[in-house]
Amino acid sequence: MEKENLTQTFYNLECSHLKSEIRTSAKELLNILADDYVEFGSSGRVWKRKDYNNNHVLSPDVFEISHFHIDVLSPDCVLTTYHLMNHTAEKKTLRSSIWRKREEKWRLFFHQGTVSNGDQ
Repeated sequence: MEKENLTQTFYNLECSHLKSEIRTSAKELLNILADDYVEFGSSGRVWKRKDYNNNHVLSPDVFEISHFHIDVLSPDCVLTTYHLMNHTAEKKTLRSSIWRKREEKWRLFFHQGTVSNGDQ
């Protein structure tokens, strides 16, 4: 796959888990996350896939991605990095994700958010 098409594919994947209808549905969110998913949240909290059940869903905030970049680590593993503006909370973070392909489906394996001062 061409780099441009691959970049668009992963941009779309990142956007998918930022949509309010996904963030507020444990079922939809769990469909994106790998079984061994781990997240280091911008709050400093560590999240695992099991934490996203019917008792915990994400806020339906409004987000904007910028400075999006991918690095192909292997044929079945891609690193994405980007800046994320949360317009609802007025907070900017630096984000990184590792997407892993299993059984012909890309799933989010790792995600990290780091609060940014906005100068990057």
